[in-house]
Amino acid sequence: MELSKRIIKAKGPCADGFRWLLRHHPQGHDYQPLLDALVADGRVEDACWLLTQFGPTQAVLQLDNFAGEALVFAGSVQVRQGVDVRGLVRVGGTLRAGGDIRAGAALGAGEAIVAGGLVEAASVDSGGDLQAGALHVDGPVRVRDHLRVARDLVCQRELAVGAQASVGGVLMVRGDLRCERSLRVRGVLHANGSVRVGDGLLGDDAVHCGRHLDAGWGIKAGGAITAGGAIRAGESLSARGEIRAGEGYGVYAGLCVPREDWATSARVVAAQMPEHLLSGHWFEERLEGAL
Repeated sequence: MELSKRIIKAKGPCADGFRWLLRHHPQGHDYQPLLDALVADGRVEDACWLLTQFGPTQAVLQLDNFAGEALVFAGSVQVRQGVDVRGLVRVGGTLRAGGDIRAGAALGAGEAIVAGGLVEAASVDSGGDLQAGALHVDGPVRVRDHLRVARDLVCQRELAVGAQASVGGVLMVRGDLRCERSLRVRGVLHANGSVRVGDGLLGDDAVHCGRHLDAGWGIKAGGAITAGGAIRAGESLSARGEIRAGEGYGVYAGLCVPREDWATSARVVAAQMPEHLLSGHWFEERLEGAL
C-alpha cells in the first residue's frame, strides 16, 4: 500500500513527524517500508501512530528468530524460535513464536499472541487470544478473547480478559482482575484488588483478593476463599478451608437463584460456617464435589 504525503497529512500527524517524512520520503513510501524506516531511525512512536491510522494488512513475516530494538509490523509475524526486543513490539495481526516473547516495553497485537514459552513485557494488549507457557508482566494485561497460560501468570497491575481464562499454575495480580466468562486456576489465586468473574471461578488451591470477590455463577476452591471486601456468588460457594469476607462485609451465595432453590443451587460448603453469611444454604457436613 502506497502512502503519499497527502494521505498521511490528512490523518493529522504531529509537526515533527511530518517534517521527518518530507525530509526523508517527500514522495511518500510503501506502508511497511515506511514503518521499517521510522523504527530504524528511532521513531517508534511515529510508527505506532501510523499503524493505528492505517490499520493491519494481510502480510505475513516469517523468521527463525528476532532480536532488535523494536518491532512494528502491520501484518502477522511468525517466529520459529523466540522474540527478544529491548523496546516495543506492535503487530497489526497475529504474533506467534515457538519459544519466548520478551519485550522491554509494551507488547501489542491486533489479533492473537501465541508463545510456546514465556511472555515477558512491560504491558500486554492482545486483540484476540493470548496463549503462553508463562506470563510475567510489569504493567496491565488486556486480552480481548481467551487467555490460556500453562504455568504461572504474574501481572503487576490490572488483568482484563474478554472471554474464558485458564492458568495452569499460580495467578498473581497486583491490581483488579476481571474475566468476562469462566476462570480456572490450578495454583493459588491472589489479587490485591477486586476479582470479578462473569461465569464461574474454579481454583484447585486458595483464592484470595484484597477487595471484593464476585462471580456470576459459583466459586469453588481447593483451599480457603478469603477477601478484604464482600464475597458474592450468583450460585454456590465451596471451599476446603474457610470462607471469610473482610471486616464489616458479608458472604453471599445464590444471588441469582430463587430462595426456594438455595438448597440445591446456592449451597455454601466450607471447613466451618462463614461469619456474616447473609444468603445461601449452609451445609453442616462437607460434601465432596459440591458447588
